[in-house]
Amino acid sequence: MEKTVYNSFPLHPECPDLRRLADNPAEALLRAEADLVAAENAAEADRYRTLEDLEEAQQDGRGVTRRTFVAGAAATATALATAQFVTTSASFAATKTGTLIHVFLYGGLDGLSLVAPDNDPVLAKARPDLLLGNDSLALGRGFKLTSAFKPLEQWLKAGQLGFIPAVSDERLSRSHFQAADACNLGGLPNETGGRGWLDGLVDNLGKGTAFRSVGVGSTLPRSLVGNNGALSLNNVGSLRLNGDDRFRAATEKAIKGLFTGINHPVEEAVQEGMGALATAQKLAAKPYKPAAGVTYEGVGNAFQQLAQLIKGGANVRVATVGMGGYDTHENQGTRDGGQLHRRLNELASAMAAFFTDLGPQAADVTIMVSSEFGRRVGSNNNGTDHGHGGVVTLLSGKKLAGSLLGTWNGLDKLDSGDVPEYNNMFNVYGAVAQGRFGLTNAEVDKVFPRQKYAPMKLYA
Repeated sequence: MEKTVYNSFPLHPECPDLRRLADNPAEALLRAEADLVAAENAAEADRYRTLEDLEEAQQDGRGVTRRTFVAGAAATATALATAQFVTTSASFAATKTGTLIHVFLYGGLDGLSLVAPDNDPVLAKARPDLLLGNDSLALGRGFKLTSAFKPLEQWLKAGQLGFIPAVSDERLSRSHFQAADACNLGGLPNETGGRGWLDGLVDNLGKGTAFRSVGVGSTLPRSLVGNNGALSLNNVGSLRLNGDDRFRAATEKAIKGLFTGINHPVEEAVQEGMGALATAQKLAAKPYKPAAGVTYEGVGNAFQQLAQLIKGGANVRVATVGMGGYDTHENQGTRDGGQLHRRLNELASAMAAFFTDLGPQAADVTIMVSSEFGRRVGSNNNGTDHGHGGVVTLLSGKKLAGSLLGTWNGLDKLDSGDVPEYNNMFNVYGAVAQGRFGLTNAEVDKVFPRQKYAPMKLYA
């Protein structure tokens, strides 16, 4: 059937019948340019008697036609209509091992409904309706853990699940947007230039595959924005070249031809982007089957995508997962049936499924869970208002130094009704990354440009 879009599309002067190449103008033009460039370069090659002569001419710029470069620009503007393709990082063997997954809980998690000191008189007075129940799990240093995290009990007993209370930073306000932005950037926008802290971390990990930084979701989080071309995807199969399925193989071949030997920086990015597409297509070619007995639900679907990438050899180094629903101003609840209890149980179940699915490969993975801020110590209408002093959760393949980590000096002196900052957020982030990847203090300092890093002992 005739495509009316061609009526207004400028036909190529040397290939007037583009319809025979593809059903859409972008792919048709791309393939026409590729055919013309291939023919022109073949003719150029005939001018030289040996391959060595041709290579010498290409180095001098004589063997690469002007059309090659122009066609490359046209291809970028048309068929490659997905930013995650053209910004893919170079693909080489990674120099740092392991994977760090940052799970961000949007809305402001009430950390005292996750972990809290047992039989604390301040809590008994300030939030009698939000105390953790008798079914809570015991932690070190007189703390207890919500029963919603029982799916992770085996890792707690193994010394691989830990919690850092009273985490905050003076840069954080009680505004969701401002605090989340600062957490993801690793500081204020004017301090970081708008670059995410995880993207800065990637600078220290050496060159890696196109999947070395991945955000699971429809939008790339601020923590991955920067120089390293993180991929944003809802699922592994969604990473694909735009265009008509019937012509995709020919279009991919055309792109490879157009972006080979052009002596331009975009060549490496596009070629490695094609490698990423090939990996994704290979992984998505057959339905993913988790390990026996593992099922993913809710936020677990995001973890399933990461399990597929990690087990498929995509060499993920940093990744993000976002989860909403933590702005609990009312009907918060701390027991079965409570709004927050359900959200935390969904998260814990997903993390347990993920580590079970990874099997031995979980030894190289650390999950860090944080939120933009904590909440007030006192309850309000069976809920809590925005506050400070949140909790960071760690689930790690490496044994941790304890189940309750960092500094805790009690609740005798609150910070305007909030949990005081005993552990700086960016020191916590830095220590998690340092322990996972073996970074030096100087390397961590570069990740947080306005924060003098103070190391913390988090791992055994």
